[in-house]
Amino acid sequence: MPITVVGSIAFDTVKTPFGERERMLGGAAVHFALAAAFCAEVHVVGPVGDDFGETELDVLRSRGVDVSDVERIDGGRTFFWAGEYGWDLNSRETLDTQLGVFEGFQPKLSDASRASDVLFLANIQPELQLDVRAQLPAARFVALDSMNLWIDIAREELARAIASVDCVILNDAELRQLTGKPNLVSAAREVLGWDAAEGTRGPSVIVAKQGEYGAALITREEFFALPAYPLETVIDPTGAGDTFAGGFVSYIAAHPEEETAGPLLRRAMAHATVLASFNVEEFGTERVQRLTGAEIRSRTDELGAMTRFEAGASELSLGA
Repeated sequence: MPITVVGSIAFDTVKTPFGERERMLGGAAVHFALAAAFCAEVHVVGPVGDDFGETELDVLRSRGVDVSDVERIDGGRTFFWAGEYGWDLNSRETLDTQLGVFEGFQPKLSDASRASDVLFLANIQPELQLDVRAQLPAARFVALDSMNLWIDIAREELARAIASVDCVILNDAELRQLTGKPNLVSAAREVLGWDAAEGTRGPSVIVAKQGEYGAALITREEFFALPAYPLETVIDPTGAGDTFAGGFVSYIAAHPEEETAGPLLRRAMAHATVLASFNVEEFGTERVQRLTGAEIRSRTDELGAMTRFEAGASELSLGA
């Protein structure tokens, strides 16, 4: 089923201990779309400036991504972010942020984008997420990402946006910040218990991204977690979370006949984990641009073998 993603399209300058790149293709919507395109038709909605060329759009087109709703703002500059990672690639320092055309972004969705069965609201202002959500009232599955900034300055609007979606994808620190709860499970349970707003269903799936430690899935019925795929070479984690989201949401979109519950969600987690593992092997979108379906399948099989075990407690004398 088709997916619409609304979010940033950007140029990133990134330095890590293993090298650096200047003004490489980035942005949440781009990383999401390139990952999601393996499983579904993807429509991207976001603004760019005059400095964003056909070469960059061709990266998306080469994966079959529909860029009709990429809005070019005459005289504008594309969103730009610069950051540096130290040896601890879980943390980074932002060196520069230039909002450019993203500062006045008002999403404009075509009929095709509004007709999608699945919607991903990338990390944008909660008010814009609510506006876009209202334009796809019949979407079968809607997921949302956010960040600590919106929790700090727009928590009420973010809470309303969360209440309007099926799935929330945040990192574990953001979940704790959002709820004031001391640990991941209690924080996720609180969000799952929030009342739905204006007749919406409210979230039923919480995904907590945990960087190099993997990710956790919490629903009202179960808890499931996967480690990150073990890598010897990690170059640049920029966009890994959005790549994960693209894998997770698109896998669900590709299986409309299945209930969005345990078995499907667990497989989606594995697919997402594998895609994120490829993302971090090179800078920006470089590795995912070359990625093949065969590579994804092979690594998914490896992850399955690593995480499968037989419970043997019944063989031990554990006492009463």
